[in-house]
Amino acid sequence: MAAGQRAFDFEDVEDRDGVRLSWNVWAGSRIEATRTVVPIGALYTPLKDRQDLPPVLYEPVTCKAPCRAILNPYCQIDVRGKLWICPFCLQRNAFPPHYKDISQNNLPAELLPKYTTIEYTLSRPAQIPPIFLFVVDTCLDDDDLKALKESIIVSLSLLPQNALVGLITFGTMTQVHELGYVDCPKSFVFRGTKEYTTKSVMEMLGLAPRARQGGPGAPGAAPNVPPPSLSGAARFLLPVAQCEYGLTSVLESLQKDPWPVASDRRAQRCTGVAMSVAVGLLETTFPNTGARIMLFAGGPATEGPGMVVGVELREPIRSHHDIERDNVKYFKRASKFYEALARRAAQNGHAIDLFLGCLDQVGLHEMKTLANYTNGYMILADSFNMSLFKQSFHRVFAKDEQGHLQMGFNATFDTTKELKVSGLIGHAISANKKSAWVGETEIGIGQTSAWKICSLSPRTANAVYFEVVTPAGQPLAPGARGMIQFVTHYQHSSGTYRLRVTTIARNFAEPGNPAISDNFDQEAAAVLMARIAVYKAEIDDSPDVLRWLDRMLIRLCQKFAEYRKDDPSSFRLNDNFMIYPQFMFHLRRSQFLQVFNNSPDETAHILNSEDVNNSLVMIQPTLMSYALEQPAEAVLLDSVSIQPDRILLLDTFFHILIFHGDTIAQWRKAGYHEQEGYENLAQLLEAPKEDAQDLLLDRFPIPRYVLCDQGGSQARFLLSKLNPSTTHATMGQYGQQPGGGIVYTDDVSLQVFLEHLKKLAVTGSS
Repeated sequence: MAAGQRAFDFEDVEDRDGVRLSWNVWAGSRIEATRTVVPIGALYTPLKDRQDLPPVLYEPVTCKAPCRAILNPYCQIDVRGKLWICPFCLQRNAFPPHYKDISQNNLPAELLPKYTTIEYTLSRPAQIPPIFLFVVDTCLDDDDLKALKESIIVSLSLLPQNALVGLITFGTMTQVHELGYVDCPKSFVFRGTKEYTTKSVMEMLGLAPRARQGGPGAPGAAPNVPPPSLSGAARFLLPVAQCEYGLTSVLESLQKDPWPVASDRRAQRCTGVAMSVAVGLLETTFPNTGARIMLFAGGPATEGPGMVVGVELREPIRSHHDIERDNVKYFKRASKFYEALARRAAQNGHAIDLFLGCLDQVGLHEMKTLANYTNGYMILADSFNMSLFKQSFHRVFAKDEQGHLQMGFNATFDTTKELKVSGLIGHAISANKKSAWVGETEIGIGQTSAWKICSLSPRTANAVYFEVVTPAGQPLAPGARGMIQFVTHYQHSSGTYRLRVTTIARNFAEPGNPAISDNFDQEAAAVLMARIAVYKAEIDDSPDVLRWLDRMLIRLCQKFAEYRKDDPSSFRLNDNFMIYPQFMFHLRRSQFLQVFNNSPDETAHILNSEDVNNSLVMIQPTLMSYALEQPAEAVLLDSVSIQPDRILLLDTFFHILIFHGDTIAQWRKAGYHEQEGYENLAQLLEAPKEDAQDLLLDRFPIPRYVLCDQGGSQARFLLSKLNPSTTHATMGQYGQQPGGGIVYTDDVSLQVFLEHLKKLAVTGSS
């Protein structure tokens, strides 16, 4: 079967079900599946936009315990006996009474073949609307603080009117603002140098029932105090409709932190205490409820728990080199502190967003678990005045056609048996569900078949890895197929609970069947392997991860390439595998695995939350070339693409860069494009800017936008991504002048990498 005749159109399946699989026909036995090298994995986007998905306003029909699989189009049904057979466990189940009119011509939506993905709106409404708690740094200069206040005030108008909002500000001290007290501004102050337990936070805020504090009959005891979630919490967290005016007034009157800062010192900033109070406030008043804590920080934490650097400017903030040498005073303690906070928030379903506006590092590397465990947003800008921050922040509150926020809260994600599940790599934590279909191999967050995801957006994509359990030698039944069902339960911003169910089925095949390799999705496989590599890099040394990636690539080529032993010139990969080695080459050089030239904050990345297409752009950026009198064209991500008479547009997902070749830059500086008769040059200069705007339209977060010229300092962003086929070492080889730009690097080029790969594959080394 040629690549054009494969059984599945991968992108059609992704549009319909939000799923991309590494293998779309599966090896029939456990041993054969391990020989295919790349594990069976799925990149699944639970809230994938589907225009034709009907809102189903009844409860799902589930199989008997312990299976609990949900009715789907792959079930066999007996319309006369009003029975259905579960394809996972083969149990017979009776349809509930309201399915009595079912017939072959009158089937409910979940049994129709086109609805392999369906979303149920459950009858039990959410008791509490979504909660947004703003945690705002006041150690900012006046312009930055003004811009930040304006952005937050605008965001209040984008929230649902019933959403609960609260405000915590911090600098040298942390202040919790009491919004329910309208007569005058009132706040509770916490010292920035002290570590507070949840209990002490609650007592200071007056949220702990007093009867317990004093004991029965003690002075001040109040046995009839209502529960804190009804009384005390309402002083700090109120519906937008009730407190918008008061909160806007508080925000407008916010002043820069009053504590003086000497010229040789950093501001005293107690970020850790502020986050500790925010997490404590929510976990006591609204546990296991949809909520977001939104942190806005303009510099590093310099005091109290979670500090990442001292106040003296002569003490530099840590680098990768310092971390590797274990020569960092605060790193381990701060990382451990934020990780403990992240775990507490995640267990209660509360997402934590990090919005950071600072030219220097702020300690994102230490704080990244706050966003990674809770699937919060992570936006890094040079200041809160930049459009990068303002537009990204307002895109958080994007709405769907019905006017509801495009975000889900406090989700659980479950997968059912057939294949055993090895684990998940994504921004989630384990729900510790030990079921019979948990696999022995552990990849990522394993030893469970369910996970907790505090926040979902239409872009959230999780990587789930599976293993085949059929022992070798057991014959396959004709047409045997395996099935996976993904079940996502979440709180919708409209106030309802939703259940999104996706059921997929794929055929098993005997060893050596060409259908296995013909239905390999090299793009999905590259992203799934990249997630494993990045996950490993968090734990292991980078060189070990690179060696593991190389070994896996060589083994894959040995298994699926055609070649004669010891003859590299005979090496051939079919179309389905052809660009996979290229993805691996660029992954090895990416900031996910190479920290050189990147600060620790810049490598606190978001690869683990994006879908296939966005992840591929991060791994192997796209490059467009523009020339006079020629249409724009995609060109190789290679140094030969740099030409003096061309403009290049690079998209790395994090950066959009427009690069002017030498000649074009000189013409622009001379102002030719403004003169009559040079309209074609003016059009050439505008074309990449228009295409860049199209890329910026739906991207989140907004990428950094860079304009640069050949030889300029900003050109390093482009040069670091290009395949170095022309370097200082290859200049003028064989008496020729090299074409393209020169990249000063000792990295091997893609061509040399592929030659080595062929040689190692055909000699049987790995």
